[in-house]
Amino acid sequence: MRYSPLLTDLYQLTMLAGYLEEGMADKPAVFDIFFRHNPFQGGYAVFAGLDTALGYLENLQFTEDDLEYLQGLEIFRPRFIDFLRSLRFRGKVTAPPEGTVVFGAEPLVTVEAPLAQAQLVETALLNIINFQTLVATKGARIVHAAAGGTVLEFGLRRAQGPDGGVSEARAAYIGGVRSTSNVLAGKLFGIPVKGTHAHSWIMAFSDELTAFRAYADAFPDTCILLVDTYDTLKSGIPNAITVARELRSRGQELAGVRIDSGDLAYLSREARRMFDEAGFPGVKIVVSNELDEFVIESMRSEGGRVDIYGVGTRLATCAGEGGGALGGVYKLVRIGDRPRLKVTSDIAKATLPDRKRLLRAVAPDGSFIQDVICLAGEEIAPGATVFDPTNPLQFVTIPRQARFEDIRGVVMEDGVRTTKAPPDLDEMADRGRDQLARLPQGCLRFINPHKYKVSISAGLNELRLRLLEEVQRGYHSLRHEENP
Repeated sequence: MRYSPLLTDLYQLTMLAGYLEEGMADKPAVFDIFFRHNPFQGGYAVFAGLDTALGYLENLQFTEDDLEYLQGLEIFRPRFIDFLRSLRFRGKVTAPPEGTVVFGAEPLVTVEAPLAQAQLVETALLNIINFQTLVATKGARIVHAAAGGTVLEFGLRRAQGPDGGVSEARAAYIGGVRSTSNVLAGKLFGIPVKGTHAHSWIMAFSDELTAFRAYADAFPDTCILLVDTYDTLKSGIPNAITVARELRSRGQELAGVRIDSGDLAYLSREARRMFDEAGFPGVKIVVSNELDEFVIESMRSEGGRVDIYGVGTRLATCAGEGGGALGGVYKLVRIGDRPRLKVTSDIAKATLPDRKRLLRAVAPDGSFIQDVICLAGEEIAPGATVFDPTNPLQFVTIPRQARFEDIRGVVMEDGVRTTKAPPDLDEMADRGRDQLARLPQGCLRFINPHKYKVSISAGLNELRLRLLEEVQRGYHSLRHEENP
C-alpha cells in the first residue's frame, strides 16, 4: 500500500522550505522514535508497523498532482516545489524486528538522513508505528487473558477508517491474534479469515430453526450458529443441537455456536453442559460482545467455558485506561557532528542524545533481566554500572553472569531495505509470544504490573548531563546579558 507524501502535517513542509532557504536541507541529521510510558498502564509494548513504515519510505515521491496542490496553497516558492519534485528518501533506518517486546524511553526507530528527508517523514512514521504498536500490544494482552483460548479479530466495522481496519488486523496478528474477519487483510497479509453470520440471517427467516438449517446446508463443514437472537438457552442451543444431530446423520459435524449477549460466563457454561449431555463435546463455544483482556479474565475466573473469543471494538480502537494512543514522539538527537538534547525543567522528560544502541541483558536461562541504552560506540559488559534515565542518582549493576543482546539492527540503507525477503507475520507473532514468556511474569499483570528496568549507560548518562549543563550555562549567560 503506497502512502502519499502529503500524509504529513503542514509544519513539516514549512520547516523543509525554511531549511532549504537556510542552506540546511542536506545537513546530516539523526532522529529517534520512542514513547515515554507503556500503553494501557501495562508492563510492556509489542513493536509493530516497521514493514509498513519501510514501504512508505521506499516509495516516497511527490507526484505532479501533489506539487500542483501545494503550489495552489500559495505558501511555497517555486524553488521549494522543484526541490520536492526530486526528493526521495535516501537514509538509514535502525529498528528492532516486529514482535519485539519494548519499553518506555527506548529508541525504537532511528532515522539518519539529510535533514529535509528525515524531517518530512516524521508524521507518517509516527502514525504507522504508534498505531500498530498500540494494537499489537492490546492484542498480546487479550491473547494472554485468553490463556490458550483462540482469539478472533473482527473490529473492522468499529476501526478508525478503512486503512485503520486493515492495519489493525495486521498489528493484532503480530500481537498473537492469528485470524480475522477482515477479508481484505486476509488477502493483503495472508491472515486466515474466519466468521459466522449476523442476527439478520436469523431474522430473515420465518423461525430460528429454519435459519439454522439453511446455514448448515450452505456451510456444512464450517457451520457456526449464532444462538442468542431470541433466547440462548431455551431456543438457540436446543435448535443448534437439533441441527447438530441432522448434520451428524449426514456424516458431518456442527463446528460451533456463538453467543453475543447476556452473561457470557454463565451462558457458555450452560451451553457446554447442554452440548456435552447431547453427545457433542466437539462443538466449540464462541463468545463476543465488547470483549477485552479484563472481561475475558473475569469470564475465566467465573468458570466460563469458552473456546474462541471474538474481539472487535475494544481491540480495534485500543480502548481502555492508558490506551487510545501510544504517545510515541520523534526527536532530533544529532545534527551534523553535534549531539542534540531536548531540555525541560523535568530531567525525566529530557531526551537521550546522539546515536545509540539498545541492549538487553539476558540471564543464563534465557529470561530477560533489564534493557540498557548506550552510545553507539560505547563498550559495555556484564558487571557494568548503569543509571536510571529519570534519576541519574539511582543506579544498578548488571549481573556478571548475564549476556547482552542487541535488540536493533540496520533495516534500511540509502533508502533501500537491507533484506529482500518478504516479512513473515507468523515469525513476528512467534517472536512476541517467545519474548513475553521470557519477561519477569509480573510484567504481564494487568493491574500494577512489575516495572521492567530500562537503564542508560555511564557514557550516555555523562553526555546527557554535560549537555544539560551547557544548555543551562547558555541560558544563565543570556539572562545575565539581558539583566546586567
